[in-house]
Amino acid sequence: MELFFRILKFGITGLLGMAIDFGVTWLCKEKIKINKYVANALGFIFAVTNNYLINRVWTFQSTNIHWGTEFSKFIVVSVIGLALNTVIIYLFHQRKNGTNFYVAKFFAIAIVFVWNFIANLMFTFR
Repeated sequence: MELFFRILKFGITGLLGMAIDFGVTWLCKEKIKINKYVANALGFIFAVTNNYLINRVWTFQSTNIHWGTEFSKFIVVSVIGLALNTVIIYLFHQRKNGTNFYVAKFFAIAIVFVWNFIANLMFTFR
């Protein structure tokens, strides 16, 4: 049951992160006219920082005094997730009949969610 609630908390945190990610990506891509992949990376950076803080305190209730090391691990997991995210967006948006960028981004987020949870559970916050 504890694992279920952790996944739920991780998901809620992820939804907030997704809103931040989409918001920053949209702002950068549509309003500031930054390259869509750079905008995607910026959205990711803002979301990752937010997600680390919430997951550390709420989801995993970490008491690790070496938060710098822990944050570094979180970033490593997240950068791998960003690479997966970008490849998935590229494959869906550029290669697969031109799927809408934001639809492709949604699919990428869903797939990377699974990676992020397992990697953070087993590596970052163990």
